[in-house]
Amino acid sequence: MTLKVEGDPGYGSMSAGCRFTGLDDSETVPLLIPDTELSQHTWKPLNKEELEKCAGGPGWKKFRSRLVLAFWVGWVIMLGSAITVIVRTPRMVTPLLLWWQKDPFYRLQPELAVDPENGVSKQLPYLKSLGVGVLILEGKEVSLPNLTQIDRGLGTLPQFRQLMTECRKAGLRIMLDLCEMGLFEPVLSNDTEVRSAGSGYMQDSLRYWLEQGVSGFEFCDTDVTSVKALMEWGVLMREFSSQDDERILMVRQTGVTLPEVTMSNLVNGSLVKMVSKSLIPPLHFLLSAREVAEAIETNLQMPQEDWPSWTVGGEVPWELQRTILVLIMTLPGTPIIKYGDEINPIQDIYVNVSDVNGGVTKRSLDELGRPLALFRSLSQSRAREEALRFGSFLFLPFNTTMSSSTLNATATPPLAFLRSWGCVQFLVVFNLGPEPHAVDTEWARSLPDGGVFVTSTGLDRLGPVSLQSLKLQPHEAIVIKLIHTDNSS
Repeated sequence: MTLKVEGDPGYGSMSAGCRFTGLDDSETVPLLIPDTELSQHTWKPLNKEELEKCAGGPGWKKFRSRLVLAFWVGWVIMLGSAITVIVRTPRMVTPLLLWWQKDPFYRLQPELAVDPENGVSKQLPYLKSLGVGVLILEGKEVSLPNLTQIDRGLGTLPQFRQLMTECRKAGLRIMLDLCEMGLFEPVLSNDTEVRSAGSGYMQDSLRYWLEQGVSGFEFCDTDVTSVKALMEWGVLMREFSSQDDERILMVRQTGVTLPEVTMSNLVNGSLVKMVSKSLIPPLHFLLSAREVAEAIETNLQMPQEDWPSWTVGGEVPWELQRTILVLIMTLPGTPIIKYGDEINPIQDIYVNVSDVNGGVTKRSLDELGRPLALFRSLSQSRAREEALRFGSFLFLPFNTTMSSSTLNATATPPLAFLRSWGCVQFLVVFNLGPEPHAVDTEWARSLPDGGVFVTSTGLDRLGPVSLQSLKLQPHEAIVIKLIHTDNSS
């Protein structure tokens, strides 16, 4: 197909410098370019031979080496930046816990320990499985005036040594409770010789039991009146201590505060490693739920020692036993559990229980709510959660408007505290009263709203929880692991 172009006569006779010269006045020009000419100008991909030739050229090799170098330089820079961030980021230093800071203590009567038929020696593996680490034999194990002898009514020295051997196999330690034995008062021996427990005789007696493998001793704060004798005991403890096996002194606090001589010479002088405090006053009568709550609130608001230890102390109404157990196991320090209250595995046993009116009734251990499963749950949570072992403690009083507007004069308000370690927080909230209580919404706004149940007195709380909708049942304690979100403050 051609196009015929007709122009004036001068069209074909342009100057020599122009493109068209010597053309006729009538000329044909192709309208479409033939396929043969088009194929000469079309781009074609390189074949294998041509590609290998280009890739092996100096330009490609130079580009490739620079690309690889840039990759490794960038990778090294990112690695160095990550290491710098890790090194400079503040980290929580996990404290090294000693044996008396790790596991709960278990207090029991010595006659139960040395009984060959029904003694605790047969239950040592069971106690270890519950997380118990130390047995405290109460103060009748030794007899005055000869502190190097076991009371004849409690067994023999070979039986005691057998108990020590079985405890070592089970990974348990033994401490002797010498509280309220009048150690510093002169005593009259069988040969009418007056001896003083604060003299070298007391020193020799403690040495004797340390040689038997005892890990330490417990004294009352009212017993320690001789600073000189105390210093001698401290030297004796260090003599028998090693890096992996420290022998310790523990003081039981009998009053609201420690006596001045005890505070200045025991705690500050690092001669005493633990101070045992009663969560409830050690009275000989039952307190009401509100009195128990007031006593607990008073203790929780007091400044905590460097490493306290907690025991129940006074008589607790049976309906509050599970709640008090949760508190003992979640407070900072070392929990001390008394035999016959929480972890006795024997079933179908009846004990005498005093009521508020002074009467005595028999109740089975199951009826009293022997919380074996609860104790195991608390012990396992305490063992794996740093916040429950050595985290900080913060008492959380409920809103005062709640106490005045929604609670009457005889009601028992709920209580709560927070255990924190790093970004992990555990909320322990409990209701000691007989009436259910909803958590105050204003109070809960200061905490993350979301969380998950860890355990509860009824072992019936599972899954996630919102503090805004949490309602406490009568005599209930709950442990919640809080979850921080972007919206939480």
